[in-house]
Amino acid sequence: MTDSRREELLREKLSEMSIFEEELYNRGLELIAGVDEVGRGCLAGPVVSAAVILPKNHGILGIDDSKKLSEKRRLELAKAIKEKAVCYSIGMVGNTVIDKVNILEATKMAMNGALANLNDKVNRKYGKDIDWILIDALTLEDVPIGQTGIVKGDGKSVSIAAASILAKVTRDKLMIELSEKYPYYKLEKNKGYGTKEHYNCIEEHGVCEIHRITFLKKYFENIDRSSG
Repeated sequence: MTDSRREELLREKLSEMSIFEEELYNRGLELIAGVDEVGRGCLAGPVVSAAVILPKNHGILGIDDSKKLSEKRRLELAKAIKEKAVCYSIGMVGNTVIDKVNILEATKMAMNGALANLNDKVNRKYGKDIDWILIDALTLEDVPIGQTGIVKGDGKSVSIAAASILAKVTRDKLMIELSEKYPYYKLEKNKGYGTKEHYNCIEEHGVCEIHRITFLKKYFENIDRSSG
C-alpha cells in the first residue's frame, strides 16, 4: 500500500469517527469532551479515566480504540493528543475503593473526577462549562452537562477514542512504575490484568496491597476447594 493510500484511509477513518462530534458542532456546540476508562477488569491497580476536548479541525490521523493500537502507536498518538487538545484531564480510583464500592461505581467516580477537573480547566480558560460529553457506554447521573452514552464508543467517536488512549498510556506507565515496588507480579508485562502468569505469581507470593481482593475471591475459593 502506498503512503498516499494509507493516508487516504486514515482520513476516511477519522471522518467516520467524527460523526457524533460533527452532529454536535452543527448544533452550535464547540467544547465536546470524550470520556473513557481503562483497567475495569484488572486484578491489580486502579481504574483510570481520561476526559479530553479536541479542537474541531485537529487533523490527528490514526486515533482509534486504544486496544487496537500497538504500545508504540499509543504513545505517539497520546503525545499528539496532548499537544493539540483544548484541555484534557485524568481521574483515578484505587483498588481499596474498588473493593468497597464495586468496579462500576469506581469507574463512574474516576470519570466524574476526570470531568470535574476538565470542567475546571474549561471554566478558567473560557468562562463557561463543557458543552457536551460523549462517553463510552455509561451515563453519569451526577454530571449536570448534556451527554451521549455510546456503546463501544471508543471505536465510534474520535473524542472517546482519544480519551481511551490517554487513559491507557497513563495507566500503563503507572503499572510499570508499580512493578518496581512489587517485582514479583510482572506488572510491567501484564499491567495488572489476569494473565496466567499473574495468577501463578499470586499463588506463589500471595496478594500485595494493590490487588483487588473482591476480584480474587472466586479464585481463592476455587483454590480452597481443590486443596480441601
